[in-house]
Amino acid sequence: VQLQASGGGLVQAGGSLRLSCAASEHTFSSYAMGWFRQAPGKEREFVAAINYSGSRTYYADSVKGRFTISRDNAENTVYLEMVGLKADDTAVYYCAAARSVAVFSEDDYWGQGTQVTVSS
Repeated sequence: VQLQASGGGLVQAGGSLRLSCAASEHTFSSYAMGWFRQAPGKEREFVAAINYSGSRTYYADSVKGRFTISRDNAENTVYLEMVGLKADDTAVYYCAAARSVAVFSEDDYWGQGTQVTVSS
């Protein structure tokens, strides 16, 4: 599975962005999808995940109520809607595809990342 993330950019604190991740596979609907982020000097961290059908979503506490993950299996795309952005949200955001929504490992599929910068 090849993943192409897009939609990052520079935004002021309190602003919004919508990230997209397009998958190459027609079997996209069989994968759980996740968003992760890595800030400079920090470990990569989980942001949000969605199961294969879109019926279940999961969020890191730091983004609950501000970020929404969704997917369109007809378009082989997963989205991350981000509102109320804070400076702490500044990071490179990665999308990932895995067979299980409970586990995303280095052996799964990862996109190239898209930079999100929030100015305060």
